[in-house]
Amino acid sequence: MSDLSEKGIRVSAKPVLAVEEIRRMRGGSQAHLMRCSDDQYYVVKFQNNPQHRRVLVNELLATRLAAWLGLPTTPAAVVEVSEELIRLTHDLVMELPRQRIPCQPGLQFGSRLFGNVRIANNLGCLPYGDLYTTEQLGSFAGMLIFDKWTSNADGRQVIFSRAGGQLGYSMAMIDQGFCFNCGEWNFPDSPLRGLYLDRRVYAEIKTLDDFEPWLSKLESELTLGVLFDLAKDIPPEWYAHQTDSLHSLLSRLNRRRGTVREQLQTACRLSPRVFPKWIKGRELQGNSWFAVA
Repeated sequence: MSDLSEKGIRVSAKPVLAVEEIRRMRGGSQAHLMRCSDDQYYVVKFQNNPQHRRVLVNELLATRLAAWLGLPTTPAAVVEVSEELIRLTHDLVMELPRQRIPCQPGLQFGSRLFGNVRIANNLGCLPYGDLYTTEQLGSFAGMLIFDKWTSNADGRQVIFSRAGGQLGYSMAMIDQGFCFNCGEWNFPDSPLRGLYLDRRVYAEIKTLDDFEPWLSKLESELTLGVLFDLAKDIPPEWYAHQTDSLHSLLSRLNRRRGTVREQLQTACRLSPRVFPKWIKGRELQGNSWFAVA
């Protein structure tokens, strides 16, 4: 049994209670920003969101997996939203093509707000004149490993925030709902899948060494036991009590760890505009060189 608390990953924690709806967020899941009983603000996705109920599983599990790898994420929580709060809050509805329906009460997914709730200082991408730090560029390489492994069907979503007096921007990886191909829970792979819109972040990637230490950590340190630990407290109603399906997903994730190295090589080799400095014709596997057929 691994000590996940050492990595700042809480499992089996009690849900926090939503006490106030702040505003509706942009995006297809129709999430809401809510103030909760721990005096924190969370972006809350509901079970009856228009995308898929399993999106909540994807968000909680994938956020924990990213944190386990050491990638920048926002803390995740299970948020309980009461029927009374929904009844008293006009905006807690899902906008469907032909009707508005109330958000479903019960346990929902919450991603802690990144930045200040009172200041609109969050950005979806870094201003073009600003430079990424070395640490941030490394995190983008780690994110690509993560998105290839989890078959993220969406482009990589990142948020930047700068506090007053701060010179640069802090960064967090957000929106994991389309990992595992959204509600399908399968893994269709594609070289361009999971890339971030600002291709500058990949410009200095030359060999597989640039994906370390995250690649080796995924391949050699993650175990099936860790995967089950990270998923053990996911509310069963989020996956319709289909425990076999969840266990199958975890087992496939475990087996896919051995495919990520090849996926990265393929993506870098077939996308020269995205990876302009990739060493063509020869690639690194571990610490040894081998020719590409």
